[in-house]
Amino acid sequence: MSTDFVPVAGPLADLHLLHITRNSTVLHARMNRPGKRNALSDELVQQVHTCFQQLPQDVGAVVISGEGDHFCAGLDLSELVERDIQGAVLHSRMWHAAFDAIQFGRVPVVAVLHGAVVGGGMELAASCHLRVAEDSAYFGLPEGQRGIFVGGGGSARIPRLMGVARMTDLMLTGRVLDAEEGARAGLVHYRVGDGQGLARALELAERVARNAPMSNFAVMHALPRIADQSQSEGLFTEALMAAVAGSTPHAQERLRAFLDGRAAKVTK
Repeated sequence: MSTDFVPVAGPLADLHLLHITRNSTVLHARMNRPGKRNALSDELVQQVHTCFQQLPQDVGAVVISGEGDHFCAGLDLSELVERDIQGAVLHSRMWHAAFDAIQFGRVPVVAVLHGAVVGGGMELAASCHLRVAEDSAYFGLPEGQRGIFVGGGGSARIPRLMGVARMTDLMLTGRVLDAEEGARAGLVHYRVGDGQGLARALELAERVARNAPMSNFAVMHALPRIADQSQSEGLFTEALMAAVAGSTPHAQERLRAFLDGRAAKVTK
């Protein structure tokens, strides 16, 4: 990790299940339950939610990773207790709120995937905007074998990445995908060797953080919603979002820089 990352101060420093550091523009949140393969306890989910609700205003992108040998092995089954239907629904909605704070938060999020990316860990990864997988990463949805069903937003997000048919296969058969298979299925944007994921994710996050904030916001918030709309509705939403993004001071300055020859052209 870059040597200019330092521990955060303030309320985020009190989130003991997350090790949070930052530099001038990027925040790195590392899940810190290595003995449990970073399994998602209720407390960890709540701390993830708090982290993304209270991001410092000058942060432009976030990297999320896992301490130890695994990104996240999913729901902490040791905390699974009998719940009535209302309690189970509210528990699932707590996860939804936390992962919505990632997907529809203020800044883009890059996930570093290594070791287990399983169950709720896969749901967490799917809520991020970019995913970097090391060779050790493997993907599974064992809920079918556990007698349960995805409850952290996986049924809404994962099919948008890999398709309903592939997700059905994973849930019915317990099939596990390695990093290469996960990339071919659409779960992964970037493949790197073991131990190289964080550096690549930080590089991507710093690049993303240099974008105009409203452009990043449009990609995060408008693009997935447009994909869910009819073509005519999507085109109208696109026109509105393009007008908003293009009218900001950031956009106007960047357009002037390009026209004046002060900005690099797109090259191969």
